[in-house]
Order: sequence, then C-alpha cells, then structure tokens
Amino acid sequence: MNGIPEEHLLMRIFIGESDRFKHMPLYEALLEMLRSEGIAGATVLRGVCGFGANRLCHTQKLLDLSADLPLVVEVVDIRDKIDAVMPRVDEMVNGGMITLEKVTVIRHSGNRNKQQ
Repeated sequence: MNGIPEEHLLMRIFIGESDRFKHMPLYEALLEMLRSEGIAGATVLRGVCGFGANRLCHTQKLLDLSADLPLVVEVVDIRDKIDAVMPRVDEMVNGGMITLEKVTVIRHSGNRNKQQ
C-alpha cells in the first residue's frame, strides 16, 4: 500500500457496443474526453450478455457478428473531478445507465510493469 487510503468515486457508464457519439464509438469518445480532462483512470469492460431498460438481451452468438454487446466504462477519481465531467458525460450518453459509488483507492501507480 502506498500512503493513506483515499476516498474516491467510481462512476460506471453502462452503454452498448454500437452506441456512437459524433461518428465514433461512444466508449472511445468517452475515454478520449476523460483522458483530456485529466481523470485518474478509466477502463472499458465488455460484457458477454446483458439487458437494460428495454429488456432486450444482448448476447454474442457464434454466428452473430453484429451483436450489440453491453459495455461498462468504469471511471475512478476524486469527487470534484467526477462532478466536473458529469455534464459532458450526460451530454454524450443518450441511453444506458450511469451509477456512482464511493470507493477507497489503496494504490494508484504508473509503475505497474517496472521490476522492483
């Protein structure tokens, strides 16, 4: 553990793989915006199956190459930084769901692959 654990927020953005923003995949547009805003970290997770408000089950079948699989963009930073990007996220995400929860960051380091 490095330093004192610090409270952050985890924002989860639930979207579909086919969702777009200004002619690019929404998840890529979100990551680009979050990186440019100096957010501490963001990861896109691809689901194998899921459903949302419309109750349609999105799943990948062997012969279905056009499956609209669920994606979750997880974003972690301090509350002030998350609050600052929320209007942009809200502008970009037309459907899906956005959640927030408190998390405690134990470690955040850019030296992940260096040998010690």
